[in-house]
Amino acid sequence: MKTPIFYLLLTSILFFSCKNEVKNETEKTETVLEKAESNNPLIYPEETHFKSLRQVTFGGDNAEAYWSFDDKQLVFQSNYTKWNVSCDQMFLMNANDTFDSIAPPMVSTGKGRTTCSYFMPDNKHIIYASTHLANENCPDTPLRKNGKYIWPVYDTFDIFVADLEGNIVKQLTNEKGYDAEPTVSPKGDKIVFTSTRSGDLELYTMNIDGSDVKQITDELGYDGGAFFSPDGTKIIFRSSRPKTEKEIKDYKDLLAEGLVEPTDMELYICNADGSDLRQLTDLGNANWSPFFHPSGEKVLFSSNFEAERGFPFNLYLIDIDGKNLERVTHSETFDAFPVFSNDGKKLAFSSNRNNGGGRDTNLFIAEWKD
Repeated sequence: MKTPIFYLLLTSILFFSCKNEVKNETEKTETVLEKAESNNPLIYPEETHFKSLRQVTFGGDNAEAYWSFDDKQLVFQSNYTKWNVSCDQMFLMNANDTFDSIAPPMVSTGKGRTTCSYFMPDNKHIIYASTHLANENCPDTPLRKNGKYIWPVYDTFDIFVADLEGNIVKQLTNEKGYDAEPTVSPKGDKIVFTSTRSGDLELYTMNIDGSDVKQITDELGYDGGAFFSPDGTKIIFRSSRPKTEKEIKDYKDLLAEGLVEPTDMELYICNADGSDLRQLTDLGNANWSPFFHPSGEKVLFSSNFEAERGFPFNLYLIDIDGKNLERVTHSETFDAFPVFSNDGKKLAFSSNRNNGGGRDTNLFIAEWKD
């Protein structure tokens, strides 16, 4: 397919000296390409930011795929029982891999439950949170309390560094309580994570070696899912900020049981040291899994703010000043966990699309176009 298009462009340049004619031929070629791309059954017609899209996994719940600094590999979490796991563990993949019949290599211990892996700057190590020190078995996973959807906040989570063979080489946290959701600055110098060490779910930063831990948020509510901007100067995160007396009581009561209710969250942005904190969205429902656009001037995130029944979740773009909200995906199910490659050319995300109407959440990788 590429060869005829290449010769078409070359011929137009050789035989037409007029710049306008060359431009017209190029525009025709681009139109043909766009039509071909639109025939991808995985891409909905309105999803104009996707130049191409391919499915990576084909079963289980697969999420939070993060790129290595050189964009050659990704690390992600999965609970796919066919890969011999009982709850979320970490798996490694090359950027072009597809797992429709074989299992990827596991890079966590296979013990306890893990979450939120991320590559270290050397591309040879990852960080992730795990409960395996407290218990080698998978912890219970409550999903509802009093009819409400909830997330468990395991106080046995700590953050570890492992090599790509799955060997733990360092433990970065050992405080009592929940320490999880670590991500690394693109500058390679800092880690941001969520902890309950203060008695609330707050954001902290530390050096890449675990030193110089600093608390950067201090308002009541769940602050989590934080990511640095491409230049490392800002942090975007999700937060539930209870305001009324009832909301505050409900939040504290749940947290005392190691639970949070993630159905009412907005996005917040601040400098990397926690200064200049401000609310970015005010959309209602759950706005979460934010990630900076490669420009650093926009944020891509998942939300159900347009859903009357809490579903579906789609991806949206918004400027960091809160303007120019744009819907990116048009699924009727679930799209979340968007992560741009470091070169800005690809987007990994999780989706329920193309799962036969079941509950599987799979990884997809798109070629991105602005």
